[in-house]
Amino acid sequence: MNTHGSRSGFAASTSTRAPSSLDSALLTPELLTERLYLRQWRDEDAEPLATIYAEPTFLEHMPPLDLEGTKAQIERFRRQWTDEGFSHWAVEDRASGRLIGRIGLMRHRDWTLGGAPVEVGWSLDPEFWGRGLAGEGGRASVEVWRERLPGEPQLISITSPANGRSRRVMEKLGLTLRGETNWHGHDVVWYAVDR
Repeated sequence: MNTHGSRSGFAASTSTRAPSSLDSALLTPELLTERLYLRQWRDEDAEPLATIYAEPTFLEHMPPLDLEGTKAQIERFRRQWTDEGFSHWAVEDRASGRLIGRIGLMRHRDWTLGGAPVEVGWSLDPEFWGRGLAGEGGRASVEVWRERLPGEPQLISITSPANGRSRRVMEKLGLTLRGETNWHGHDVVWYAVDR
């Protein structure tokens, strides 16, 4: 695998194979950061991701999702990659090769406040919390938004009001609190950065 660095501190990955039609439509199909490999989804990712989603500390801020729901979510991510050219990546810890969650950009056409904003978001295995990995992957995602989505004037991020960890990551990424709302039956706070 060849990598090419950029000013943002992450490397877009390119392989030696000829690009497929899917690859040519994607903004950045893969990224390498210092400690993370952000890649496309594989069928075998469903079980480890569902295990993460079942962690009690994860469930403090996110609704439960069983294996079938996780498979359906991964299919939605794949469709978004095809339809939008971006979505959440599967996240591997580069040191171990272990799937540890998801990070990336997602368009929300059902955003309660209108429009169809792009969100930067992450969900990581609680075992990997507190290491700065959400911020590392989040920074790479923000750079993709800045460099590859120039027509998107604002980037948002959404979490539950009590999720102090994610709120701190949002602030470190340069997003500021913009308000509270109810979305999909949950009270949420949302942060944003404008160009």
